Amino acid sequence: MNYAISQKFFFDAAHTLRRELETDSSLRVHGHTYNAEVFLSGQPDPRTGMVLDLGVVRREVEQLRQRLDHHMLDDVVGLGPATLENLCRFVFTNLQERLPGVSAVRIWRESVGDSCTLTA
Repeated sequence: MNYAISQKFFFDAAHTLRRELETDSSLRVHGHTYNAEVFLSGQPDPRTGMVLDLGVVRREVEQLRQRLDHHMLDDVVGLGPATLENLCRFVFTNLQERLPGVSAVRIWRESVGDSCTLTA
């Protein structure tokens, strides 16, 4: 058996994006509310009974969230074009450095129904 724990968070951010469709609205600065969920997989520690203390997960997620929330995503170093795919990769790689067992990241925009999931 393998366990997966998760933590959800959201951030509001603006960006521009070069696209083949919906070009005018995408090229203008615009914003979204992004929802995210980070999954960590593993076995519970026999001493604590936890895969990882969710307090630790929340602390690390909040530090990363502050780098994105109410920022211009075009200016976030290491993100690249602000696509859902790049946001998944950015969150995954930045949290993977500090949280063992990161196994997936999902980013979605509830208002338009778009989502992306990156799995290890």
